[in-house]
Amino acid sequence: MENETVNTVEEIENEQEIQPDAESAKEREAREKREAKERAFRAKQRKLIPPFVMLLAGAVTSITLRIQHYDTKSMLIILLCVLIVFYIAGCVYKGMLDRFERQLEEANMEEGEVIEKELAEEGKTR
Repeated sequence: MENETVNTVEEIENEQEIQPDAESAKEREAREKREAKERAFRAKQRKLIPPFVMLLAGAVTSITLRIQHYDTKSMLIILLCVLIVFYIAGCVYKGMLDRFERQLEEANMEEGEVIEKELAEEGKTR
């Protein structure tokens, strides 16, 4: 009875090996579309990082300067400098995240190419 099950599983695997290109192409296309949507969503979220960092720093600075009883002119000059500096810091942070994601994508692409080449070589040897 166990031999029959093993034979059935082997037959199923053989059938799947015969038609992997059609299904794998569809799966690959669906995966690529899904990954493209995820990348677009992450890009939209990352676009908000510099303004958020800038506004958060501006709020903290405004509250601190108000508590310290700075005069309005000094407070506005300091606030403008803080907003500019933290906007630049947010842009640098966003750029680093973009670069890390790009490196991960390249690594995944290379890994996918290696797997595809190995599958193609296995198909040729059989």
